[in-house]
Amino acid sequence: MQNQRCLPAFARILFAAALLSTLFAAPSAARAQAGVPADRSLSVGSEGPYKVLDQWKLADAGGWDYLLADFAANRVYITRGDHVDAVDTTSGKLIGTISGLHGTHGIALNPDGKLGYISDGGGNAVVVFDRSNFSTVATIPAGTNPDCIIFEPSTKTVWAFNGRSHDITIIDAGSQKVVATIPVPGKPEFAAADGKGHVYNNIEDKSEVLKIDANTHKIIATWPAGCESPSGLAIDIAGSRLFPVCDGNKMSVIDTASGKILATPAIGDGPDAAGWSAKHELAFASSGDGVLSVVDGATYKTIQSLPTKRGARTMAYDPATDRVYLVTADFGPRPAATAENPRPRPPMIPGSFEVIVVGR
Repeated sequence: MQNQRCLPAFARILFAAALLSTLFAAPSAARAQAGVPADRSLSVGSEGPYKVLDQWKLADAGGWDYLLADFAANRVYITRGDHVDAVDTTSGKLIGTISGLHGTHGIALNPDGKLGYISDGGGNAVVVFDRSNFSTVATIPAGTNPDCIIFEPSTKTVWAFNGRSHDITIIDAGSQKVVATIPVPGKPEFAAADGKGHVYNNIEDKSEVLKIDANTHKIIATWPAGCESPSGLAIDIAGSRLFPVCDGNKMSVIDTASGKILATPAIGDGPDAAGWSAKHELAFASSGDGVLSVVDGATYKTIQSLPTKRGARTMAYDPATDRVYLVTADFGPRPAATAENPRPRPPMIPGSFEVIVVGR
């Protein structure tokens, strides 16, 4: 996930922060009684299994897009514009940086534990890095503005979804060579692999979901997403279900065999990421209004709307610890519009970037 949903996530966050600043200027009585800080979002339905456990400040500057938990190594990777941060999840400390990038969006990890892959949208490339020392191993040309990136385990390939050229670059993880390019019928957003030879991809501007054969590189089904402008996507492999998150405060639940829409539970406003807990059978959606929505995978009811912080619309789920990591920052007032910059973005306050840790 050109309108404001098609902008890089940091730009979308800035837009949402400015839009919501007046809505959350004063805390409600209920929020004040609950002790939720004024910059937290809706407290409706906040009671549930999850709570905010910690908040880690990172001093380095820069915007951000997606993040990914590497639970085997106790770290989380966060894309930060011209670099990627690696944060130790046991201490909350920055332990490494992959630098020299141009406009990062996502991270994928090879199950071998050795290599990682960064979609460097500003460089129109996939950057391969060594996870042991955060050094760059290779830079592989991709399409225009690669955004989402995933590792497809059955074919041992890396898939980069190019937001502006509307195609997918497929890279063999062994040779680090491009082996295929798949055109798609619109702007690709997030994707998920089932490990059985299928890849699913949200087409944001068409409100569709694609099912792709990972071996033949053919689109084998195109389904309605069940909601508007799908961005984040989670998958329940055992239950054969997809969970796209969309505009209009909706998550969709889709059967991966038939494409049937099973439910459209309510979530927060302005989501950009999703997650799935196989152990607890719960789906998560993080949204820009500062709500982490928790949806029961059996009833499709939203069982919790946890206040986090405005702008915390991207997340990573760690199944080993049952923790959700979100990122956001504080913003200053929007500057006055000028002829050169008719839609100025509110500035991020230096030193305010933080990781929010949610768990039980």
